[in-house]
This record gives sequence, structure tokens and C-alpha cells, in this order.
Amino acid sequence: MDTIFNSTKTNPRGIPEAPFVEKVEDFIKDVSDFELVFNKFQERLSKYKYMQESKLSTIKMLSTRIPDIESTLKICKTLKAKSESAEDDGGAEIETHYQLNDTLYAKAVINTKEATNVGLWLGAEVMLEYPVEEAIDLLEKKLKDSKESLEVSREDSDFLRENITTMEVNCARLYNWDVQKRQEMKNISEDTNNLKI
Repeated sequence: MDTIFNSTKTNPRGIPEAPFVEKVEDFIKDVSDFELVFNKFQERLSKYKYMQESKLSTIKMLSTRIPDIESTLKICKTLKAKSESAEDDGGAEIETHYQLNDTLYAKAVINTKEATNVGLWLGAEVMLEYPVEEAIDLLEKKLKDSKESLEVSREDSDFLRENITTMEVNCARLYNWDVQKRQEMKNISEDTNNLKI
């Protein structure tokens, strides 16, 4: 039975594809093997569910992060464009509002001739100052990587959802086979007892 799990195909990230149980007898040689086989299928099912939960968490996080990166990138590009036009016409200021927290905004005036650096939050309470051009390059790379990661996570989540369904069907088929075999053994036992009387 382990060889069947090990010989399955995988997706590009190495997540194994669930085998489909067409004939339960191919997995269970005798009734005493049932608990072992059934537990292995349940274990694989729980691993798929755990992986899917992780992928869904990643999708949620990236779905929040991507708009933030796009917004920051847009601001940096605007700042760069205003800075370049300020060089041509002798100076320009941008009046803007920025978010301090969820419900509080403040007004700011930015001198685009002097503002050539921006501060970017990198995470873990860390902010670094970058020249605007470097910040744009960094944000474009992060945006591209995040979009690729989101696509991969969605593909993996779909793959896992299909395999969870397959494993649930497999577990149901194994369970039904066991119930049927136990009923057959009970009937044989009753028939044997009736013959003795």
C-alpha cells in the first residue's frame, strides 16, 4: 500500500496526487489489513487539508499585500514624475494626505525637488530609506514575485481541493467495503450456527 502512495504523480511543487481506489481489494489483501490501510488514507487526507489551509492563508495574505504594493508603487512613480518635472520648471510641491492608522489621515506637503528618497516598510517593524528609482525597482520586483506566488498558491489550492475530494471518496469506499465484509462474515457465522443446530 505504501508503494501506491509513493508511486503517484505530483504537481510542479511536489505535492503528491491522491490515488483513486477503483477496487478496494487492490489495497487490502485481507480484512486484518483494513485498519492500517484506512488509517493511512485518513492520514493522507488530513495532510492535504493542512496543506490547503496553509495555501488559503497565503492567498489571503497576498491578496492583501498586492494592492498595498501597487499603491506604494503608484505613489513612488508619481513622486519620481513630479521630481523630474520640478527639475524642468524650477520646483514643485505635492499636497497629499497619508494614513496614520485605520481612521486617521494627515495632510503633508512634499517638496519634490528635495524629496529624492522614500522609506519602505520591509516587515518585522523594519523601514529602510531608498532613492526613488531603487524603490520603484524593488517594488516592481516584489509585485511581480507576489503575483507569481499568488498564482502558484491558487493552482496548489485547486489541486489540493481535487485531491481532498478524491481521498474523501476513497475513505468512503474503504469504509463501505469494510461494512459489507463484516456483514458477509456475520451472515456466514449465522449460517454456520444454523447448520450446527
